Amino acid sequence: MRVGFGFDAHRTGGDGPLKLAGIEVAADQGLIGTSDADVAVHALIDALLGAAALGDIGTYFPSSDSRWAGADSLDLLGEVVATVTAAGYQIGSVDLTIVAQNVRVAPHREAMRARLAEVLATTVDSVSVKATTTDALGFLGRDEGIGATAVAVVQEA
Repeated sequence: MRVGFGFDAHRTGGDGPLKLAGIEVAADQGLIGTSDADVAVHALIDALLGAAALGDIGTYFPSSDSRWAGADSLDLLGEVVATVTAAGYQIGSVDLTIVAQNVRVAPHREAMRARLAEVLATTVDSVSVKATTTDALGFLGRDEGIGATAVAVVQEA
């Protein structure tokens, strides 16, 4: 078994929509990024690539490349799943933590788990999504952005 860790954060801004773990979430603002800025999916991509020692999200989808402007992060995740699988690995489980001061994840948790499981080609019980705040500390606590961490376990197929 191999384990990878991922982290991502994006500034809040614009009108939205706000996408987290592939699901549109009600919020006053969206996130600013090259793609749809889905921090949860971006952290998961890095965790999967890290577990397979295949680089990071910027290796495959550099922000300097206009092809990724407005891209759906779930499409990027699908490409990474194919890359990890082609390298001889099977996805075991993933664990996501979304860090946001005011956005509530709980009402969307099961939809997030189901959507991610679909793209990962795994079962819902292999996908964990949870959330926390920073108790008003730092840029995340001031609601200037949203962050996410992810852990992924893969095994040789």
